[in-house]
Amino acid sequence: MPKKNDPEFVASMEDILDVYERPYNPDCPVVCMDEKPYQLLGDVRDPLPMRPGDDAIIDSEYQRNGTCSIFAFVEPLGSKHHASVREHRTAEDWAEEIQYLVDVMYPDVEKIVLVMDNLNTHKPASLYKILPPDEARRIIKKLEIHYTPKHGSWLDIAEIELNVMTRQCLSRRIPNIDLLKAELSAWEDERNANKATVDWQFKTSDARIKLKSLYPVL
Repeated sequence: MPKKNDPEFVASMEDILDVYERPYNPDCPVVCMDEKPYQLLGDVRDPLPMRPGDDAIIDSEYQRNGTCSIFAFVEPLGSKHHASVREHRTAEDWAEEIQYLVDVMYPDVEKIVLVMDNLNTHKPASLYKILPPDEARRIIKKLEIHYTPKHGSWLDIAEIELNVMTRQCLSRRIPNIDLLKAELSAWEDERNANKATVDWQFKTSDARIKLKSLYPVL
């Protein structure tokens, strides 16, 4: 939790809230990203066949098959969603995801307003680890980056996206990366087909009342 009288938190929070109040602009979309580790789990014994009216019976014992990382991108007002799976969550992994964001998801926009947490791999410098300098710089110039404050992950709408993903797609055992990729691809297609948006209501005016203790006392 942020501490009381925390001007650094407040400054970053109000910056993010201002971004979320911008009107929808397809030429300058606001996109939020987040990532989460995921534990791959397999069944030790085959589940019992389902019977009409009964839930599936799954043995409590399971097999650990390692971990991976899920990256999620969501455009709250433009109803655009993307999820991907990687074996790791290194700077290079993040950089390749950002390259995909710029060159595949939004190749024709003027600028992408990117909201994310300030994890040490989420830095423009990571792009220079996988790309020639001119290419890294080209991608960076397409981005307007806004970082959520420390202890302020709730300000990243992509965290909401990951919570929805967990409820709708990940609340069961998935034993390997290939199956996880297939399941998330189907989930992503459905989210995009349904044009799911996020109606963010919390504004700076609300923060100055409800989170008054975080503001310095003048």
